[in-house]
Amino acid sequence: MSDLDTIDTAILRELQRDGRMSNADLAQRVGLSASACSRRLDILEKSGVISGYHARLSNKAIGYKMMVIVHISLSGQFAKTLTEFEAAVRRCPNVVVCYLMSGEYDYILRVAAKDLEDYERIHRDWLSALPHVVKINSSFALREIIDRPNAGL
Repeated sequence: MSDLDTIDTAILRELQRDGRMSNADLAQRVGLSASACSRRLDILEKSGVISGYHARLSNKAIGYKMMVIVHISLSGQFAKTLTEFEAAVRRCPNVVVCYLMSGEYDYILRVAAKDLEDYERIHRDWLSALPHVVKINSSFALREIIDRPNAGL
């Protein structure tokens, strides 16, 4: 849905600020009646512009104090190779983001770990066991500057 109007954009902006607000509050903030706002939300959800609602947790607060950026090279870029790798990486609970890349590495992962010993376990038990992996390069984040859930409107 690429033809968002100013009301749709306002709804999305308000929901990014507070996804838990009531429909009545949202409607008031964007200048619509509650029923019109509800219809707009329904369209935004059904069209996939709004892909879901969730609680954003602090990794540090739940014990994951280390974020690791992992670059992975595979043995090839065949469809079967990519499919098998992607199915396996989805099962790794510490991988919070995985991107198929162009360039030097095939994939970039963001991995949450409790500490260095925990990352060693993740590397040994999960990452090294992923199918078709020929190279793993790990970089440890020193400090988070920005972590937006999505692009701002």
